[in-house]
Amino acid sequence: NDIKEKLIGRYAEREYCVQYRETDFNFVSRLMEEEGIYFYFTHENGKHHLVLADSPSAHDKFPGYEQIPYHPEQGGIDKSRADHIHEWTFAREVQPGVHVLTDYDFKKSKADLLVKSSIKMPHAHAGYERFDYPGHFVEIGNGEHLVRSRMEERRARFEGFEGDCNARGLGAGYLFKLTGHPNDNQNRDYLVTSANYQLKLDSYIASANPVGEDEMFKCSFTAIEFAQTYHPPRKTPKAQMLGAQTAVVVGPSGEEIHTDQYGRVKVQFHWDRYGKKDENSSCWIRVSQPWAGKHWGIVFLPRIGQEVVIDFLEGDPDQPIITGSVYNSSQMPPYALPDNKTQSGIKSRSSKGGGPDNFNEIRFEDKKGHEEILIHAERTLTTVVEASESRSVGGGRTTSIHKDEKLTIKDGHRTETLEKGDDKLTATLGNITIEAPSGKYGLSSKDVEITGATSIKLVCGASTIEMTPASITIKSPLVKIN
Repeated sequence: NDIKEKLIGRYAEREYCVQYRETDFNFVSRLMEEEGIYFYFTHENGKHHLVLADSPSAHDKFPGYEQIPYHPEQGGIDKSRADHIHEWTFAREVQPGVHVLTDYDFKKSKADLLVKSSIKMPHAHAGYERFDYPGHFVEIGNGEHLVRSRMEERRARFEGFEGDCNARGLGAGYLFKLTGHPNDNQNRDYLVTSANYQLKLDSYIASANPVGEDEMFKCSFTAIEFAQTYHPPRKTPKAQMLGAQTAVVVGPSGEEIHTDQYGRVKVQFHWDRYGKKDENSSCWIRVSQPWAGKHWGIVFLPRIGQEVVIDFLEGDPDQPIITGSVYNSSQMPPYALPDNKTQSGIKSRSSKGGGPDNFNEIRFEDKKGHEEILIHAERTLTTVVEASESRSVGGGRTTSIHKDEKLTIKDGHRTETLEKGDDKLTATLGNITIEAPSGKYGLSSKDVEITGATSIKLVCGASTIEMTPASITIKSPLVKIN
């Protein structure tokens, strides 16, 4: 194994992570920089190791170079001296002493995710803070790790050291102790953060003058105090989505709608060569709706196979959000265009297994002279009116009911007024019954005509009057004729 892990931190698993328009090296470097992980190499005869590190405990001193003396250059390097440092520069850079991050998690929409880390800085501006959003975390524990890592990164940049030497064992990732510096507080342990080497050989130089011993090997390096925790600067840029993209909604085989409790769906991007167009092609992606309240609003879920428009929060490929849907050659509009360009509306499809004839629909026809609102319920239409309902029909009204109709007035009165015209009630097959068990049935008119083809019968208790085309029969315990 060519990789050694010397990590002491615990790192959160990422739900969704996209490599978009970046090399493998840049992708891995960016992720490690975000987490505060860095790497260096160790070399042996015939092999080498890449070491992953995140703390001072991951470093050792190179054998034979535990201490490196300082000998300033005076008219050229003294060739008689062993490996040593001849140039040493110490510099400080003003850095804030406080770092603050926050973020937002829609699953915990009221949670305060603000995290803060501070380190004492020996300068007058240490009280200033650096604040950033988004912090790219949704758990407080992960946020505390990230903010501490960035604060330690800035602390390490506050005090830096540079040097030139001829020490062949000085390399990035190794420790050494500086000795012999006239300023004694510089004589301490350091971690080499970078090293550049320059080697010259006579056989590779087209010159009559041989290379001097002091020019054969040169090393320039940077370092920080060993006691300071090093974290790499976040210099590898993350790819930015330059605009919206489209993708196709996907899900498990055999399903037509695949969603979770938040109304999120999954998609496959057109550039995704490895996805199988199933529920593993992406993370759950939130869907923008025209209205979203607390258990109220508008819900239209994109279905498997539909093409959706996706934007990215702050251009971050790891944070997609669906902002709309678009038609394509496989998913055409419900109304043939441009022939029906005056029609608009909402037309759904029954699921599972619904076909073109299985749908609910609200359609508006705006063609001049043919204006219409069409409502189609594939099965049941339920209308609930909490208070009053008013309807005004300017022309005629036709209602066709294929089975039963029931009207119930729970408390109140019913009045029908026919201002002009006739009123006709016909039962082609069956009976017409009017009942008022505890009230009175009143009939008042200028003229009353009752016609029975075979008989007319009036019943009141034991008394009856029955009329037929041939006779009139009156029965009663007592008949009075005045």
